[in-house]
Amino acid sequence: MRALRCFAVVALCATSLPALAQMPAKKPRPELGTSAAFSPDGRLHAVAKQGEHVVLYRSDDDGLTWSAPAIVNARPEPISADGENRPKLAFAADGALLVSWTRPLGKPFSGEIRLARADAGAAFAPPVTVHRDRAEITHRFDSLRVAPDGRVVVAWIDKRDLEAAKVRGERYRGAAIYAAVSDDGGRSFRAERKLADHSCECCRIAAAVDVDGAPLFMWRHVFAPNERDHAIVRLAADGAAEPLRRATFDRWRIDGCPHHGPSLAVDAAGRRHAVWFNLIDGEGQVSYGRLPTDGVDAAPVGRRRIGGAAAAHADLAVAGERVAVVWKEFDGSRTRLYASLSGDGGDSFRTLELAATAGASDQPRALVRGDALFAFWRTEGEGMMLRPLR
Repeated sequence: MRALRCFAVVALCATSLPALAQMPAKKPRPELGTSAAFSPDGRLHAVAKQGEHVVLYRSDDDGLTWSAPAIVNARPEPISADGENRPKLAFAADGALLVSWTRPLGKPFSGEIRLARADAGAAFAPPVTVHRDRAEITHRFDSLRVAPDGRVVVAWIDKRDLEAAKVRGERYRGAAIYAAVSDDGGRSFRAERKLADHSCECCRIAAAVDVDGAPLFMWRHVFAPNERDHAIVRLAADGAAEPLRRATFDRWRIDGCPHHGPSLAVDAAGRRHAVWFNLIDGEGQVSYGRLPTDGVDAAPVGRRRIGGAAAAHADLAVAGERVAVVWKEFDGSRTRLYASLSGDGGDSFRTLELAATAGASDQPRALVRGDALFAFWRTEGEGMMLRPLR
């Protein structure tokens, strides 16, 4: 009987092969992960993946038209470009353009963090790997920030401590956060330092600069025994991490990474504005709140829900008393881009619908230029778009 069942399966598969051969190949998911920023002269820049290259676009008319793509890495290499792990860009103190990205390696979920620099009007120099550790493990989900004193800081998710724990036969929650500092505008980096153990494995890291110029990083953390809330850390002048603080207290327990990182911005008064995603009462929810700045573990103040049950991948930016939160929601047929705007430091908000698409889309970005706020969004059908937030 067992042989008959096996024969029947083989015969069924054989008769199905011609039909399968005629089926169209599944369309690969578009890699739309894109970052955008304004240069000091107000020009809009964006970086994305094109094959085995990171490419740079420029716009002189706030995204209405774009230049032809300029290649960042002259030598081809694998590039990560999904929503949580996209190329990043920033501007050094001398105006040079900095682009970072994750280069996948041979093993699953492995990678290394790369950075290339272009002086004003010049081509990009060959990229450097920012960390000294060259093990074929996870160094992924890079976050790039330039401090007011000119230091370039790159942080990422790193699994060297998890791998070491495996060798010792010990358990280890999640991954870790490491960072490396450059004192010469991104040309070279000091040896990396660990910021914290037990980060979540695949959520983006939010970066901001505190009111005194210290770099700040916020990420989804794995608090014991397995609560996937958020943590925040300040970096001292020497690149060492100050004590880790818990930033959210939703106590979401999940045995996996939700691929849904936070966003963080600090206003001129030193208020830390944040948006994050967690599961609350069995439903996904994007939340906004202001994080305490007095060095204690306390819940955010002024907390409010952002969007509906389908709200996802929120980002925020601040300009004076103005706060902008952008996010997207899928309504069953189209994905819609929304923004919530506050003119009183986050005490009250009004919501706008900005755009919609029927196809695939990247995560939206909130941008700031002087006193002006913008939403940047890339979709498969409409391309890269910029919307002023007024």
